Amino acid sequence: MIGLNTAAIYVLQTLGSLYLLIVLLRFVLQLVRADFYNPLSQFAVKATQPVLRPLRRIIPSLFGLDMSSLVFAIIVQMVIMALTLLLSYGTTGSPLPLLIWAIIGVTAMLLNIFFFALIISVILSWVAPASHNPGAELVNQICEPLLAPFRRILPNLGGLDISPILAFMVIKLLDMLVINNLAAMTGMPQVLRLLM
Repeated sequence: MIGLNTAAIYVLQTLGSLYLLIVLLRFVLQLVRADFYNPLSQFAVKATQPVLRPLRRIIPSLFGLDMSSLVFAIIVQMVIMALTLLLSYGTTGSPLPLLIWAIIGVTAMLLNIFFFALIISVILSWVAPASHNPGAELVNQICEPLLAPFRRILPNLGGLDISPILAFMVIKLLDMLVINNLAAMTGMPQVLRLLM
């Protein structure tokens, strides 16, 4: 029975996190004003549109941010966490801690999206600097607003761009100082920390 629960938790967390990633990617694409005609952007739009279209009627955008996709991401995270707790401990927990843990989890995943986009961008700048691949263009569109403030601060070093190093440091510091501490302070169970 324990083996089946572990397998069910693994499948739930994997598939749930994959869908959550698509929902958050839709939020990030609108946040950074990415090209929505890109095939990968179209995939994210089509995968989330059936749920987000009715939600947009209820939840308006705020300051140009797609709040409906952000709220939907928090709901998806809450469902994943509640089902994980149910399979692990036989209870879903109370709604308020679940909401707080879901917000922490969504924030951690947003940081991870930017972190891995930066890694991909750095690798692509070495192996295919002028690539017109839709994936490469999308990654650059995600990273550019993140790197722009660091590029304004840093002096021009010729052909060497060290702004990704500073961006990595800021993302990891936020992850270590804010996300991990908040998870510990709110009493998030270890089985849920694996989601972050």
